[in-house]
Amino acid sequence: MKIFLYSLFFFLHFLVSVAQESQPNIIWLVCEDQSPDFFPMYGDDTVSLPHIEALAEDSVIYNNMHATTPVCAPARSAIITGMYPTTLGTHNMRAFNEGRSTNQPSLGIPSYSPAFPKHIRPFTTYLRESGYYCTNSNKQDYNFKISEDAWDQTCRYCKGVEKDDIHWRNRGEGQAFFAVFNFQITHEAQIWHQQDKPLHVNPVDIEVPPYFPDDAVIRKDMAVNYSNLVRMDGEVGAIIKELKASGLYDDSYIFFYSDHGGPFPRHKRAIYNTGTKVPFMIKLPKSKNSGKTVDELLSFIDLAPTVLSIAQLPIPEHIQGVNILNNRRKQRDYLVTASDRFDEQVDRIRAIQTKRYKLIKNFVPLKPHAIPVGYRENMPMMQQLNKLYASKSLNSVQEQWFSNPKASLEFYDLKNDPFELNNLAGESKHNKTLMEMHNALKEWIRDTKDLGALSESSLIKKSIQADGS
Repeated sequence: MKIFLYSLFFFLHFLVSVAQESQPNIIWLVCEDQSPDFFPMYGDDTVSLPHIEALAEDSVIYNNMHATTPVCAPARSAIITGMYPTTLGTHNMRAFNEGRSTNQPSLGIPSYSPAFPKHIRPFTTYLRESGYYCTNSNKQDYNFKISEDAWDQTCRYCKGVEKDDIHWRNRGEGQAFFAVFNFQITHEAQIWHQQDKPLHVNPVDIEVPPYFPDDAVIRKDMAVNYSNLVRMDGEVGAIIKELKASGLYDDSYIFFYSDHGGPFPRHKRAIYNTGTKVPFMIKLPKSKNSGKTVDELLSFIDLAPTVLSIAQLPIPEHIQGVNILNNRRKQRDYLVTASDRFDEQVDRIRAIQTKRYKLIKNFVPLKPHAIPVGYRENMPMMQQLNKLYASKSLNSVQEQWFSNPKASLEFYDLKNDPFELNNLAGESKHNKTLMEMHNALKEWIRDTKDLGALSESSLIKKSIQADGS
């Protein structure tokens, strides 16, 4: 009997160990509005970010992760569902204005939750059904009404809720957890909110990209952003310290990324890589494969299936992304990104790229890329760019973003022109590649059932009908 009890004990201990191994803890550290170019692990040593750099040393670094959309709410809808916003109808910025009945009164657009099939669920619901404790601090903003079963703890913008109370420590004993922490100090708005705060970098030490004029206003705003990164690094460090103190760091999966590209004009809301490409890294348990870099074309639709795979859960057939950590699958030939309405401005654009080339299809050429989004006008840099453009003080490269009309097709060699400044669409030697990519984009629009061609009023009508059913 004693031998039997000992055997039973060790067998049960083995089962618990296997269960814990199959349900590892997963932590997402998510900053806002940042491009890879601002981070040390991507070669920029303008500021030291010791906590993020230490995490990077333990992580796999991904060089080609892209937001589906260069603005937050549509991009977050892709993250939480594993599907393209253009398929779901969540492609217009802030369709669902959480907690408000109005949205864009000047366009006659109310706050609405786009209608899509009920079997399309936040991936966290599958985690919770399998036993995970799921927390989200301190932002939702998924561009549709999130279901009540998506999170154990969450908040819209943590108003009236202490964000520190939304935490993995509230889980049950031995329960695996998935925890998201959003860092809002690097958001676009912080460029003007932090204008009078101490700088952590001298503006004269900053390298200004060629698409911006080199003056004191531009340098100051860039210095504010770098300073916000330093502030954010401290917040990341506090969570890493807590994970290590709790003995959770070594065996956890830790993701670090931004919700889209940088906070500046021609970054956020821009279809260029400055708007879509994001810093992205994953620390695997025991820091496996640390120091490895991956150049594969990746999309935010890949995040949901990756987490489900880590949790050893099946990936629903409707999910359009792939498991990033599955090295045996075929890599994408093309990556597609999209933009539609940004606040009160509508401009439908689709872009398709390989690692080498990028094709941009502008459906409304009569509008410049620099659409006048009111919110962005708060930024000193934007005000300065408008002033310099009006006075014809920008050079030919810097004024391209303002060009009206813009080209209906743009084609770039990303290897030789990483900032996408030299449009090669008119050069005959690129015609074959351009047409192949153009046809591939048409196929993507058809195969993914891209809703961008529909008027938003028809999307609103569908959402109202769905609410009434």
